[in-house]
Amino acid sequence: MVISPMEFTRKRLRFVAFACVLAAAGVSWSAAQNAPSAQTSYLDRLNSMISGGKSAWTPEQLATMERLRDAAMKDPYALNELRHLTDNIGPRLSGSAQAQQAVDYVASEMRALGAEVTLEKATVPHWVRGLETAEVVAWPGQTPGSTQKVVLTALGGSVATAADGLTAEVVVVDDWKQLHALPAGAVKGKILLFNHKFDKELAAEGNGGGAYGGGVVYRGAGPIAGATVGAAAVLVRSVGGADYRLPHTGLTQYAPGVPKIPAAAVTAEDADLLKNLTSQGPVKLHLTLTPQTLPDAASFNVIADWKGTEHPEQVVVVSGHLDSWDLGTGAIDDGAGVAVSMQAIHLLHDLGIHPKRTVRFVAWMSEEEGSEGAAAYMVDHKDDFGNHTGAIESDLGADHPTGIYYAGKPALGQWLRPVAQVLDAIGAESLRSSPETGEDINGLTEKGVPSFSPIQDSRYYFNYHHTPADTFDKIDPKHLNENAAVMAVLAYALADSGEAAPK
Repeated sequence: MVISPMEFTRKRLRFVAFACVLAAAGVSWSAAQNAPSAQTSYLDRLNSMISGGKSAWTPEQLATMERLRDAAMKDPYALNELRHLTDNIGPRLSGSAQAQQAVDYVASEMRALGAEVTLEKATVPHWVRGLETAEVVAWPGQTPGSTQKVVLTALGGSVATAADGLTAEVVVVDDWKQLHALPAGAVKGKILLFNHKFDKELAAEGNGGGAYGGGVVYRGAGPIAGATVGAAAVLVRSVGGADYRLPHTGLTQYAPGVPKIPAAAVTAEDADLLKNLTSQGPVKLHLTLTPQTLPDAASFNVIADWKGTEHPEQVVVVSGHLDSWDLGTGAIDDGAGVAVSMQAIHLLHDLGIHPKRTVRFVAWMSEEEGSEGAAAYMVDHKDDFGNHTGAIESDLGADHPTGIYYAGKPALGQWLRPVAQVLDAIGAESLRSSPETGEDINGLTEKGVPSFSPIQDSRYYFNYHHTPADTFDKIDPKHLNENAAVMAVLAYALADSGEAAPK
């Protein structure tokens, strides 16, 4: 249950007032708890909030969590691993040589820690970006002989234009409703732009995911909708909050029986330009996109098991996805998630900690282009879901974590409270129920495996996500360590509890 700030304040004030009455009467808190009264259940709930209630962990185990937390805050391991993945290996689009290099590198790093490493095969898309240019060639008030450059990038999986491009009139709509309101044939043979704006105010309130969700549907389904009404190509306004003329890529979709048309994302500034010019009269754009879709490629999930001492067959997954888009170097999406998951194994190794259950590090492949790695894992381990006692994924960057999302039984919230108290020292004490916690572990969640992810500050994430600015310099080392602490503490807690997490 999530308690609103107002509700929590009221509860806290009622508690303080009641405690003052008890003190004035000379009654101890523990005595009040045992006194039969109408307040008993309420006091039990308050005490549970304060003490954590019955704990699934011994004081010694909680002390181990504190050791992991404190070690994570001082350890440069995740930062160094992330620097290598981004600066040395670079972009890691599935099917690319860099993606394979990343697989080999992460596997070797895990072997060096003494983990049992397996490369599990996944067949992944192999799409290669080509030339991508656009310019406005005709518009109201045009200076004779001039053009205006439009900054854009092909969407992942897009088909190409002709080699010399296409020139067509531009039609701009803000949403599906405006598209449906157009007369029949209004878009036929033209370039359709979906100019749906990213909700910056929603992101500024901490709901970057909600703002992203409002726009990403146009990126995903825009080409299908455009082709259905006869468009020659589709453009979408970049789904992100930074207005630095940065194009924002991401996967798009095609549907059986619907023509595949070229698709690209334009910067927010250029979307505004096209909106303004088309409001004045006809506008023509010359668009060239030359991506290629090559045959599917063989790739791998990297699996590294830190074997449990009592129940090695029981598994707790700690994970991030290793692939990235190719415009930047994938620092926040999702090199950071991989690095902090690697650090969980590193800290267990360095501190000599061997939990009861196996902690399984997974570097997922091809999350960005269809989650083929996750799908392969679900096939390969279909007979073993009952032995998966928890799954964690980090895939929302590396800004300050405020706690843990959990998906599964409502009892997980109370069960995790002692863990939250350990993480309170780094400001990560919140516990929130969520229907899902990560794209790659969704299949496990649906199979009833308790799943988790860090609650991360998302106000700035979508300024850089899927853009050329997703680079190592966006990482705050302190925040990265905080995320590593959450991952390591939670992984150990799930793997060493006396009873497995509630299912």
